[in-house]
Amino acid sequence: MKIYNYFRSGTSHRLRIVLNLKGLDWEYVAVDLRAQAHFDAAFKALNPQGFVPTLVEDDLILTQSPAIIEWLEERYPTPSLLPANANDRARVRALAAVVGCDIHPLNNRRVLEYLRHTLHCDQAAVLAWCGEWIRGGFTALEQMLASDTTRGSFCFGDRPSFADAYLVAQVESARRFKVDLSPYPNIEAIDLACAELPAFDLAAPKNQPDAL
Repeated sequence: MKIYNYFRSGTSHRLRIVLNLKGLDWEYVAVDLRAQAHFDAAFKALNPQGFVPTLVEDDLILTQSPAIIEWLEERYPTPSLLPANANDRARVRALAAVVGCDIHPLNNRRVLEYLRHTLHCDQAAVLAWCGEWIRGGFTALEQMLASDTTRGSFCFGDRPSFADAYLVAQVESARRFKVDLSPYPNIEAIDLACAELPAFDLAAPKNQPDAL
């Protein structure tokens, strides 16, 4: 199994966490977004959007991290990263979707490149843009986490789920975009709990072979 990814990509980061939590063997294939490698014809033959991550296994090519993560859960169900109960699974997916649907798409690289190079926004404006959407999403997530009185150390229950993979990757981005996390004590506590697990540490951007 090959995973084409970029060390700083939030979508790649969340997928690496899931792969590690499931204990899977996989090959890291770096796609240097800074060098525009995602626009190379060879890569776009795998992923027409030119996005990371992309999973390749034999003749199978999968794109879009939510689809890849769901496929991994179905293909390798143990350990499960979703609760057994359908209602609880929906809650975990909703927590993940706050990041995957409502925060990350507004802060990904192609949006930031458009702000910088087409709209000519300076770095202060770019950080303000990122902060606006991260804070809005984190405020909602913090309330959702606080309302779950049965929650353990993670986003749901006492073990990591899809939601934790999404959240930790977004917390990494929030720090890079200089967002103050002190208003979100539940999010900070979950991030600390996850940092104690090797699967999360090994997936961190700083620990990837293409990190500089």
